[in-house]
Amino acid sequence: MNNEKTTSEQQIVILKETITTLVRQDTPDLSARQLAVFLICYLDDTVQTVRGLAANLNVSKPAITRALDRLEELEFVTRKTDPMDRRSVLIQHTDAGNEYLANIKNIINNAAKK
Repeated sequence: MNNEKTTSEQQIVILKETITTLVRQDTPDLSARQLAVFLICYLDDTVQTVRGLAANLNVSKPAITRALDRLEELEFVTRKTDPMDRRSVLIQHTDAGNEYLANIKNIINNAAKK
């Protein structure tokens, strides 16, 4: 049990260090919701849709749309109409988004070494 507590404490310190570093960088800040949407889009193997993201995060579709608006503004994602179901929007990765994810991974690795 003590090992679990230490691991949890270490993880929360890594989270704090990661967020602090992201805020200090000369890069745009993402809200918790925007970061969650970004990470789901980049780390889950399934194709993401607005409807699916809303269900996954248990928030409204307009909330997901606002998060995606910001991510698209930063060129971290693009949206494309699903050719199989024109009512659905697919979220796609971008080079800038891949670079941002690599930056986050680097920050986490550095924080874990401390």
